Amino acid sequence: MSNLKNGGRPPLTYQSFVNIAGEPPEPVVEEYSVIPPIGDTGEYELFPVPKLEELGYGDISQEDVPPFRGGETEALKRMRESLQDKEWVAKFEKPKGDPSAFLKPATTVLSPYLKFGCLSSRYFYHCIQDVYRSSKMHTKPPVSLTGQLLWRDFFYTVSFGTPNFDHMKGNKICKQIPWKESEELFVAWRDGRTGYPWIDAIMIQLRRWGWMHHLARHSVACFLTRGDLFIHWEKGRDVFERLLIDSDWAINNGNWLWLSCSSFFYQYHRIYSPISFGKKYDPNGDYIRHFIPALKYMPREYIYEPWTAPLSVQEKARCIIGRDYPKPVVDHAAASKECRDRMGEAYSSSRLGGGDPVIKGKKASNSRQRKVSEYAPDPSKSKQPKKSR
Repeated sequence: MSNLKNGGRPPLTYQSFVNIAGEPPEPVVEEYSVIPPIGDTGEYELFPVPKLEELGYGDISQEDVPPFRGGETEALKRMRESLQDKEWVAKFEKPKGDPSAFLKPATTVLSPYLKFGCLSSRYFYHCIQDVYRSSKMHTKPPVSLTGQLLWRDFFYTVSFGTPNFDHMKGNKICKQIPWKESEELFVAWRDGRTGYPWIDAIMIQLRRWGWMHHLARHSVACFLTRGDLFIHWEKGRDVFERLLIDSDWAINNGNWLWLSCSSFFYQYHRIYSPISFGKKYDPNGDYIRHFIPALKYMPREYIYEPWTAPLSVQEKARCIIGRDYPKPVVDHAAASKECRDRMGEAYSSSRLGGGDPVIKGKKASNSRQRKVSEYAPDPSKSKQPKKSR
């Protein structure tokens, strides 16, 4: 994008970016029958690709290997398979999709290939346009499949034009929220030991596969920050940066700013429930049972809240809460209310005074602070964590 557009300032809303960006150019497509020879490397010596043993890995035959192969050939294969279902492409809407689907993910899973340059984003964009031309109707940005590619460039543009984009301090578009510090709670979240199976299964999938569905990412990011633990988004960002195979500096930071309600999105009262959100997609808890074997035999009525199961049920399921699987690190009903209160106070404080040109934080009314979003059940009706008897 020319720096002459928008007065040289990065657009800070998605729609304003789309209006300025326009249509991306056609990709430059060249095919090679052979790989060009390596040029002069000067004083640098070339080494062969190291073996797993040389990298310090032992026997990995029994490990849960991610189902994603690398390379351009695999990227093009995945793209073509996704675009074969023209009806799915035309009706794609990002807010929809099953975050618990792991045997066959509910998205294209092309983000790692885009990140590493195995797939051209412009080529992918124009291939989608070919499908649209053969469809009577199709979804539009920001929720459409092309809309997802534009999100990438939106974050690239904002990050390039925003000093300290990857930090809270010194970042003029970031709310200055007094996050609390708790290494114990952070480690429990990072290691999938929060006692909330939906959250823990996602974090375990992240560690094993290096990937999870975008709504799963939303769930764990909200839980760590403004939803339950009120821990700094930079801590979560660092974990994602280290473990995600599709980790991209601009997109990762942009999404954490968004999901922590530090920038771009400010409806902090909308909280993903760590209990009911996953349950509506996967009531039997198959996703949880796969990634948390300790809960494999837990009855479905307790799989999302195993601490509520009577001791006799826990014994029969061979999973005693507090021994074989942790108790909840926080009470969601109480923790989410405290987080909403803290966010409300932060938004109305003088700490947010200058340099936030997107949407000024306003003090929420009492009625709005008590409002419970479609993402979460009414806290007054939520089950309280019970001690195992």
